[in-house]
Amino acid sequence: MLSKLRLKFIALNMATVAVVLAVVFTFICVIDQQQSIARVHEALDAAVAHAGDANVGASPLGSQMPGDAAREGAAPPEIGGKRGGSDPSIPVAVFSMDSDGALAAVQARTTASLADDVLAQAAEQLADVPEEFGSLDGLGLFYAKRVAGSTAYLAFADMSAANGWQALALTLAGVGMAALATFLVINVFFSRWALQPVERAWAQQRRFVADASHDLKTPLTVILANTSILLEHPERSVASQSQWVESTQHEAEQMQTLVSDLLLLAQTDEGAAKPPMEKLDLADLVESELLQFESVAFERKVELCSQLEPGVAVCGNAPLLRKLAGTLLDNACKYADRGGRVDVELRRTVRHVELAVRNTGFAIAPEDLAHVFDRFYRADKARTRDDSGFGLGLAIARSIAEEHGGTLSADSDEASGTTFTLALPIAGS
Repeated sequence: MLSKLRLKFIALNMATVAVVLAVVFTFICVIDQQQSIARVHEALDAAVAHAGDANVGASPLGSQMPGDAAREGAAPPEIGGKRGGSDPSIPVAVFSMDSDGALAAVQARTTASLADDVLAQAAEQLADVPEEFGSLDGLGLFYAKRVAGSTAYLAFADMSAANGWQALALTLAGVGMAALATFLVINVFFSRWALQPVERAWAQQRRFVADASHDLKTPLTVILANTSILLEHPERSVASQSQWVESTQHEAEQMQTLVSDLLLLAQTDEGAAKPPMEKLDLADLVESELLQFESVAFERKVELCSQLEPGVAVCGNAPLLRKLAGTLLDNACKYADRGGRVDVELRRTVRHVELAVRNTGFAIAPEDLAHVFDRFYRADKARTRDDSGFGLGLAIARSIAEEHGGTLSADSDEASGTTFTLALPIAGS
C-alpha cells in the first residue's frame, strides 16, 4: 500500500511540475513570437513610412540590387539615438507600385532582394488590400502596405525573421526534460523522506490493532468459557458456581478498563474539546495519590519515599493529572525490585514544575526505552496482562502531559534505576 502511495505521490508531483513547466515555457515562446512579429512589423512600418522620401532613388524592377544604393550614396537606415524605428538586423525589401501596377524597388530602404515571380504574386495579392500589416503564408512573407496619392508602397520581410521562438522552444524543451529528470531523482528521494511518518504511523496502527485485538480476545475467551460452564449445569445454584461468575465479572471489568483507555486515547488523537482547566495545588494531588499506593508498596516490600515542595500550583484538570500521577506511581511500584525503593520528588524550577518518580531495579534496555510510551508496548514480552497491564498507561500519561502543555520523559540506567519526569508549566507563566 505504501509503495502505491509513494508512486501516486511521485506521479502527481511530476505531472504537476510538467504542466507548470509546459505552461510557463509556452507562455515564454508565445511572448517571444509576439515580440518577434512586433519587431518585424516595426521594421516594415518604418520602411514604408519613409519610402516616399526615398523613392527618388527607385529603380525599375530587376534593374538594381540592394547593394547598389550604398554605391550610389543613398542613406542607409538610421540607427541609434533611442529613436526606435526599423530593426537593421531584419532584411526588408521595399517596392513602390503605381496605379498601372508597375513595380519599382525603393533602393534607399531595401536591404533584401525578392525573386521576380514571388514579387509578382505578392503584388497581385496585395493590389486590392487596404493599408495594413499582415502575412502571405503561401509565399512565406510578412508585408506592410501604405498608400500615398496614386502610389502604393509595399515592404516585405521573410517569415523566418519571426521564427526565433522555434529554436527557443527546442532549447526550453531540452531544459524542461533535464529539469524533469532532475526533479524525478529529487522527488524519489524526498518521497521516501516525506512518507516516513506515514509509514511509521501505518506500522503503529497495524501493531495497535493487532495488540488491541489480542488484549480483547483474552477476556472474551475467558467469558465465553465461563458462560459455557454455567450453561452446562443449569440446575446448580449461583452460589455454587460463584467462581465462574466472579471470573466473568473480573474479565468484563478488564475489558471495560481497556475500552475506556482506548476511548481516552482516541479523544486525544482527534483533538477533542480541551478538558476544563483550573488552578490547583499539584503537591496536594500527588500526596493524595501517594496515600493510595502505600498499601501497594507495603505489599511488594518496596519503600515509598517522597519529597514534595508545598504550594506548587499548576493549571490543569484534576482527574487527568491524578490519573497521570497514579500511572507513574503504579508503574514505579510494579517494576521496583523487591525490597527496593521508590522516590517521588516535586519541585519548582524557573519556568516549570517537575515531578520525578524514580524506582530502583533493573534498568530498561536502550532499545526498549525509546518505545516505553508506545501503545501496547511492553519491555518484557513474557509478562502477563495481569502483571503489566495493557501497555496503555504510559501512552495515556504522555498524552495527558502534552494536553497540559508539558512533557513526560524517561531515563534508565543500572546505577540509579528508572526515572519518569513530568514537566508542567507553572500556573500563570
